[in-house]
Amino acid sequence: MSEKEQKGADETLIFVVEDDQWYREFLSFTLALDPEHVVESFETANQCLERLDANPHIITLDYSLPDMNGDELFAIIRKKCPNSEVIVISEQDKIDTALNLLKDGAYDYFVKSKDIRDRLLNTVSHIKVNQQLRSRLSHLEKAVKGKYDYRSRIIGNSKPMQKIFSLIEKALSTNLTVMVTGETGTGKEEIAKAVHYNSRFSAGPFVPVNMAAIPAELAESELFGHEKGSFTGATATRIGKFEEANKGTIFLDEIGDITPELQVKLLRVLQEKTVTRVGGTGSININCRVIVATHRDLAEEVKKGRFREDLYYRLYGLTIKMPPLRERGNDILMLASFFISSFCKENGIKIKTLSTAAKNKLMQYHYPGNVRELKSLVELACVLAEGQEIAENDIQLNEISGSAGFLSKELTLEEYNRRIIHHFLEKYDQNVILVAEKLDIGKSTIYRMLKKEKEHTE
Repeated sequence: MSEKEQKGADETLIFVVEDDQWYREFLSFTLALDPEHVVESFETANQCLERLDANPHIITLDYSLPDMNGDELFAIIRKKCPNSEVIVISEQDKIDTALNLLKDGAYDYFVKSKDIRDRLLNTVSHIKVNQQLRSRLSHLEKAVKGKYDYRSRIIGNSKPMQKIFSLIEKALSTNLTVMVTGETGTGKEEIAKAVHYNSRFSAGPFVPVNMAAIPAELAESELFGHEKGSFTGATATRIGKFEEANKGTIFLDEIGDITPELQVKLLRVLQEKTVTRVGGTGSININCRVIVATHRDLAEEVKKGRFREDLYYRLYGLTIKMPPLRERGNDILMLASFFISSFCKENGIKIKTLSTAAKNKLMQYHYPGNVRELKSLVELACVLAEGQEIAENDIQLNEISGSAGFLSKELTLEEYNRRIIHHFLEKYDQNVILVAEKLDIGKSTIYRMLKKEKEHTE
């Protein structure tokens, strides 16, 4: 492994913004003396602004630029890149200007000269040390905050959730790969966080990656990083998510969506515990826990030839299957109350409560979007409710998803009967006699059902 690859994760991206060509080249050459520095130079403010998305670690800024006032550019940098440190280098030896810039967040202020080489390199060195310390402190703070009791963050007392808690406990005592499965919106990332923040990897970072959201042509670079110049647009070396997660946890969400080509490369990384950046030649060692999640049935994907069998067995460690919300019983009302309380506190309004009719309506719905959908439903209900109690009509169910897939849910006959009766009660404004006639059942059957539900929710 080359020295560059060993230190890749510590490379520092520095922007030099200077309109004087000689001085720009002097600063760039001076900073590039350190092999860990990746230096990019710009003649104008606008050129710099076009590259701010790269989030440089350090910017040396000429106070007098032809296309923008130094104060204005500095303000934009502070807003868009709050973690970038700015060293102002100017021909103006003005105490007031320097004090104002330092007060506004500039790290240092230099007056231009040919003799600033040592001072500049020392200042950059101090910035790098401070940034590394802040990064480590941030990871430690997250770890401390993460030592939460996940039973208080992952809400539910149902039997399916008690089984989930038991599996989480088992995951904490090993470094096995964890595969979290379940429908979209069931809370798979919360499970991943619970495992990470309570494991021996908690001192390191938790790095989530949604594989379904990354374009196929960028996925390899995103995961494994790339070297400068390895492809068009690769203007600087960039570490990948696996390197970023070193000594921590990488969470690969929607793992079933990756291409066959990427599956091959991911398998090699998991087997060898090394990555090779796009355009690189050497291997970089990594040590991180891997947690994956998918809403797909990967075993079925293997049978259909869409997912590699060897990768499947490599990922097949401890499997945690999240139950759909419709199978969690009274957890629905517990979660609804939690989301209502959180929403009201965040928006500074008095906490609202659910009426009995609203509770019944929530309990009858099958939640194709699971916990995520429930959260949206009750937050909207808080806004729609006129008083302190959320009424049945404030629960705005999705008409399309509410009726889709009704017969595919594999419910009990009693559950299907309850849903059918509630559907017609809503349709005919709770007219029990009319519904009994429409369904050709006794009205006492409907009253008994409603009484049983009321006792169940109170």
